[in-house]
Amino acid sequence: MDFISSIFNPLVQLLEFILGLFHDCLSTVGLESYGVAIIVLTAIIKMIFYPLTVKQVKSMKAMQELQPKMKKLQEKFKNDPKRLQQEMGMLYKNAGVNPLAGCLPLLVQMPFLMAMFYALQRIDYGGDPTFLWIMNLSNPDPYYILPVLSAISTFVVQKQTSSASSSPQMQMQMKIMSVVMPLFIGWISCNFAAGLVIYWIVNNIMQILQQWWMYRHEDTSAKKGS
Repeated sequence: MDFISSIFNPLVQLLEFILGLFHDCLSTVGLESYGVAIIVLTAIIKMIFYPLTVKQVKSMKAMQELQPKMKKLQEKFKNDPKRLQQEMGMLYKNAGVNPLAGCLPLLVQMPFLMAMFYALQRIDYGGDPTFLWIMNLSNPDPYYILPVLSAISTFVVQKQTSSASSSPQMQMQMKIMSVVMPLFIGWISCNFAAGLVIYWIVNNIMQILQQWWMYRHEDTSAKKGS
């Protein structure tokens, strides 16, 4: 873990500096709390990456919509890998879909996600005023409220993603993940610094709002159609 942390250290230090700057600025208006600074910084980062999130979600949905056609090709050319590769390439081309487009935005955001993890986990929040019911954001939530919220928000994100899937196979996989992932996140959140868990919850809430915003017109059309 120390080796991985050292890779992201410059970005970690930058985020720590920015978070400290936000904390000092908020203190001038009477909001002396790292909890509030974490919420503001998370929201800003999530908005900066919103265009990449749109691209990632739309690419994933396009790939999901192609799943039935891809399965037919796989069955038809299961004994001819070369022909299958050609036909799959034509399918992507005709649909205007790049199978790598959904991965690239995530790869761009990954260094920031990792840096935020290390930054919020190692910051010394000692001497900071209490945030809500939490005396020290360096310690885990003693009442397990944040782990529960992290599990619930993760469940909603997983549910929202699975509802956008048109493939029965993908829906089944996402259904399983929508149970396993929230439980796992809730469990590990019990041992993480409360400041880090706050980041995860806010990040999830922003993801929920952004994905709702992306598909709001489709939801309205579906209601009208019914």
